[in-house]
Amino acid sequence: MASRQEGVIATLRDALHGGDRDYTAMDLRRAMVLLGIPMVLEMAMEALFAVVDVFFVGHLGTEAVAVVGLTEGVLMVVYSLAWGLAAGITAVVARRTGEQDREGADISAVQGIFLALALGVVLGLPGFLAPGALLNAMGASPQVVAMGTPFMRIMLGGNVVILLLFGINAIFRGAGNAALAMRSLGLANGINIVLDPILIFGLGPIPAMGVTGAAVATVTGRACGVAYQCWHLFDGRGKVVLARRHLRVAWADLWNVVRLSGAASAQFLIASASWLFLVRIVATFGSDAVAGYTIAVRVVVFALLPAWGIANAASTLVGQNLGAGRADRAERSAWLCGHANMVYMGCMTLAMFAFAPWLVAFFTGVPAVADVGVHALRIVSAGYVFYAYGMVLSQAFNGAGDARTPVWLNLVCFWLLEVPLAWFLASGMHAPEGVFIAIAVSESLLAVLCMAIFSKGRWKMAKV
Repeated sequence: MASRQEGVIATLRDALHGGDRDYTAMDLRRAMVLLGIPMVLEMAMEALFAVVDVFFVGHLGTEAVAVVGLTEGVLMVVYSLAWGLAAGITAVVARRTGEQDREGADISAVQGIFLALALGVVLGLPGFLAPGALLNAMGASPQVVAMGTPFMRIMLGGNVVILLLFGINAIFRGAGNAALAMRSLGLANGINIVLDPILIFGLGPIPAMGVTGAAVATVTGRACGVAYQCWHLFDGRGKVVLARRHLRVAWADLWNVVRLSGAASAQFLIASASWLFLVRIVATFGSDAVAGYTIAVRVVVFALLPAWGIANAASTLVGQNLGAGRADRAERSAWLCGHANMVYMGCMTLAMFAFAPWLVAFFTGVPAVADVGVHALRIVSAGYVFYAYGMVLSQAFNGAGDARTPVWLNLVCFWLLEVPLAWFLASGMHAPEGVFIAIAVSESLLAVLCMAIFSKGRWKMAKV
């Protein structure tokens, strides 16, 4: 027993330490654990930014919280594109790494950074130049617009930092050094946690900036994370090592990243848009239904973070093993990650059914709101075992370079099925539970279709 515990501790230590490893040769289970643990922690740290900001800003009143909430709503589009960019970069860098083509991985990494810079500038300009107009368009009150204009200008103007943080971490993940990606976000979060209360409430000679201080703290933390990433890109110790000769536009490699990232971004945008339609349907049943649904979604997002970490591990393993010419091992790695995710998600289903009332009560004491939230958690989690495979295999497609297949699957399952089914069931039942059932059904169908198409093996022929 003691030796087994020592082995677990050693594996955990190796996962957090990171390093230059060959994931195409080691035991697949060990590879999944070494990649999965830091990726799970990375996902949790990315979600921590908004939680910390809301925690401190909540002491300033409802208008300040509304500012953060409305800005996060706009940033959802940015995050969707950032995740798509990251998926494309991971796929290309993982493939070059598996091929032992370090020069190709370095050049592709630079193209990903160029794309992140360009996309960050384009996405940041509207928020920097017209934050008040964006807040007005989202229905903010005059008080919220006045308070939120500097906050939104800083947050959206800092989109370059967000895109770089996502993009460079994707380089690390593709190269197999997920621990480095985790540490960069750990540094960014640590700085944000320290600066938030100081800049929001003031300390000594530092004046209180209010909600604007939260934006300054968040952007500063992320910028420090990017500086840490860049230092490691040029320090010469990883699988991706950048030098002056790589800092040029390589059009073929750039187009490769654009092609894959564009398709992956479409996946996330399709999913995000479908959720907006679902909120609109839930809103027809009143503010209590919206509040309960919002609470349930927050709980679901946190429950899914470890699952997304495992899915990202599958993307790296599939990409690297295909690059190494080991398509059979790439397929086995995806299914192994799916099985592990299924076990975790199965446990989450049991937890949601058993503890839903307590989880929702943490956020609200209003009975009507809590009732909706509990029903949402239990119904949506009924499909978790299926979601486990859907999440992993969608990322496996991306890692293989077949990003178009998940796009079509998302279109069918979310826009052609989920939204119409949610409207039909909610209207027929005269209750928001119809929306929750539609989510469980459509997500489960997506998983089944992913499994069927993945089993055919055409993704092995994708060119990256």
